[in-house]
Amino acid sequence: MDAVFKALNDPGRRALLDRLFETDGLTLGELCEVLPDMTRFGVMNHLGVLEDAELITTRRDGRRKLHYLNPVPIRLVHDRWISKYTESLVGSVAALKTHLEGGRPTMDTPEHIYQVYIRCTPEAAWNAIVDGDVTVQYFYGTRIESSFEPGASMRYTYPDGTVAADGEIISFDPPKRLEYTFHPRWDPDLDAAGPVRQVWLVEEANGVTKLTVELWDIDPAGKTFAEFTGGIPYIVSGMKSVLETGQPLG
Repeated sequence: MDAVFKALNDPGRRALLDRLFETDGLTLGELCEVLPDMTRFGVMNHLGVLEDAELITTRRDGRRKLHYLNPVPIRLVHDRWISKYTESLVGSVAALKTHLEGGRPTMDTPEHIYQVYIRCTPEAAWNAIVDGDVTVQYFYGTRIESSFEPGASMRYTYPDGTVAADGEIISFDPPKRLEYTFHPRWDPDLDAAGPVRQVWLVEEANGVTKLTVELWDIDPAGKTFAEFTGGIPYIVSGMKSVLETGQPLG
C-alpha cells in the first residue's frame, strides 16, 4: 500500500496515469509527450515507480514496450481502507478508482491487462481458476464448468443453475495459461454484443505468484468494456483474498 500512495503522490506520475486512461497501451516515446519538460530518463524513472507499485503493467510487442493501466491495486486500497477513513478521503479514492478503470485497444495487443501478486503457489492460483468450488467464492458466486480441452465448452453458472456466461476453451496449458471466449449472459445488452476473449496467466515471481488477466477482442466504447473494467478488478482482488486469507471479500 505504501508504494501505491507514494506513486500517486507525484503530479507527473498522475499525469502519466491520466494519459494511459485516455489511451491504453502506449510506448515510452508517446508517454514522454505528457511531460515535455522532463528528460526521457526522468519519464522512465516515473514509469518505474508506477510499475513497482503495480499501477501499470507492461508488455513487449516486438521492439516496443507498451504500458497499460492496472486498476487492481486501487481496488485493493478501496477494499482494505474504505471503512477506516473520513468520507472526503473515501470519495477521493473511489473517484480515482473509477478514473483509472478504462482504456482503448491497440492493434494486435490486449485491450486491457490486470495484474496482481498473490502469496500462494502457482498451483494454488491455477486451481482457483479452474475449480468451481473455488470460483464460487470470488467470481460473483458462479461456478466454472468445463473439461478444459481445447474446443470444449465452458460456462459459469449461478447456484440456481442459470448460466451467467459461456464460451469455448481456446488453449489450456496447466498450470500456466488458460484462454477462452467469454460470452456474458447476465444482461441482454452484453449478450447481444457477443463474446470477448480472456487469457489467464500464472507464473512464479520471487516466491509469490503473479496472476495476469488479459482482455482481448472487445469494443472499448461499448457497455461490455465498461462492465468488465469494473468487474474484473473485483474478481482478481477477490481471488487474492480467498487464496491469502481463506475468506472472500466482504
